[in-house]
Amino acid sequence: MAHTSTLVTGGAGFVGSHLCERLLALGHRVTCLDNFATGRTENVAHLLDTDGFELVEADVTEPLPAADRVDLVLHLASPASPLDYAALPIETLRAGSLGTLNALGVARDHGARFVLASTSEVYGDPLVHPQPETYWGNTNPIGPRSVYDEAKRFAEAATVAHRRTHGLRTGIARIFNTFGPRMRPGDGLLRTIE
Repeated sequence: MAHTSTLVTGGAGFVGSHLCERLLALGHRVTCLDNFATGRTENVAHLLDTDGFELVEADVTEPLPAADRVDLVLHLASPASPLDYAALPIETLRAGSLGTLNALGVARDHGARFVLASTSEVYGDPLVHPQPETYWGNTNPIGPRSVYDEAKRFAEAATVAHRRTHGLRTGIARIFNTFGPRMRPGDGLLRTIE
């Protein structure tokens, strides 16, 4: 039986590197794609000699390298820290728009399942707590967080449009605040716990 071939965009990032590691443990062949704007080689260095792992330095907003086979696309590429998307506003918007469309194109071309890593930020400054998935949010399209919020909102809309138009098998995971090993110190997400 052939191994599942998985493309992880943003695979050298905090969450992406853990996914690469887990997928390899499950027997997947993993292509980790990252431009290292916020991801780090150290996050996947321990995987470099693992059979079935390939690290590709590329920007998801540019045409992606051809692959023989892709069964699953996990799209995580995007600056996620408030400090990063404030410093990289255009890059954040490009990752959420062009990057998402490119990753969806790979999934469509290969008949692969596509899963988007989205965020609780699609709700903006929510007026409802906790937020059910039926809540549409309270967003400011020109506020300080807008480049990240709106990029992810576009990415979700593009994902659903590809499902409706092309019958693509898709999923959207809205990840809320996450922290743990390999998270960069001082990335702006961690708060001091007393």
